[in-house]
Amino acid sequence: MTSLQYQIALTLLPGIGDISGKKFVQYCGSAEAIFSETRKSLEKISGMREASIEAICNPKPYLKRAEEEIAFIEKNDIRPLFFLDSDYPRRLLQCDDGPMMLYYKGAANLNANRVVAIVGTRNITEYGKENCQQLVEDLKQDNVLIVSGLAYGVDTCAHKASVKNNIPTVGVMGSGMQQVYPAPNKKLAADMVEQGGGILTECLSGTQPDRENFPRRNRIIAGMADAVVVIESAMKGGSLITADLANSYNRDVFAYPGRVLDIYSQGCNYLIRTNRAHLMESVLNLRYIMRWDSETKTEKQTALFREFTDEEKLVMDCFGTSAMVNLDDIIVKTELPTTKIAALLLNLEFDGVLMAMPGKRYQKC
Repeated sequence: MTSLQYQIALTLLPGIGDISGKKFVQYCGSAEAIFSETRKSLEKISGMREASIEAICNPKPYLKRAEEEIAFIEKNDIRPLFFLDSDYPRRLLQCDDGPMMLYYKGAANLNANRVVAIVGTRNITEYGKENCQQLVEDLKQDNVLIVSGLAYGVDTCAHKASVKNNIPTVGVMGSGMQQVYPAPNKKLAADMVEQGGGILTECLSGTQPDRENFPRRNRIIAGMADAVVVIESAMKGGSLITADLANSYNRDVFAYPGRVLDIYSQGCNYLIRTNRAHLMESVLNLRYIMRWDSETKTEKQTALFREFTDEEKLVMDCFGTSAMVNLDDIIVKTELPTTKIAALLLNLEFDGVLMAMPGKRYQKC
């Protein structure tokens, strides 16, 4: 059996969610190690429920379902991303409830230097379309990854504008990869993948686009972005949920204002009025708040000469005279917890010191 089979099986166990599952992996060392523990040892783990212990001790149905999922993803060119993998969206590691496992089809770098989520009502107006299309067009020069939910309305507008402007865009789905929802966006999803973007989900194949999946989907959109822009929203809906999640993750939220009597501007006006979102009039507001307009080449270069913490020095010492190092070598040499290493690597990448490369490797900038 492969490590992947145990990782997928872990997500299927009763009584184990994303928060507790990641803690158990850190405690035991790996997903596979959890299944190797004795019942007596499992009973000593804080937070481990009886239902989970029983499932771990009798793992055959969960491992069989995981094996079926592996066959599906291999057949459909889908990449599984466990939270310890280098290609996993590392911004989500800053979120306690980030998914243990994601499934990804596409080529876009989920750890791009700048990620903007664009969300809003499914009943987009002409005013909303104009703002959305203009924003995406203006973001072309900022080298961003645009994330949305592949739903009707604002999501569709953001994805289509991204494809038109040759900007990589990723749609986060609330269903399994066996189907794109809504069905009319199947062609759009294919265009996004072909153009260098992708589609992403935490759901196993066969998962239907049920209503309860979408609020959970929204935490992925909010968590993997640096900034969340609300184009239009009524007073209730997924956009305000995403904005609240983004605020809880310490992400910057922006909202376009609208006329007080317009239903689909009321949510945006509320976010601005209650200081839950920055006023958004153009991309200039976004660049100013995110400090993108002050990120000069000189400033990026000076980041290379900043002082390193003791733990960062352990990571950097792994390179020696090499320009590139494998993640596994960093884990072995530093002897630090994997979640700690992931956070250190993310900070070093944000500061322009390291660059994540395919194959779980890191390169000095």
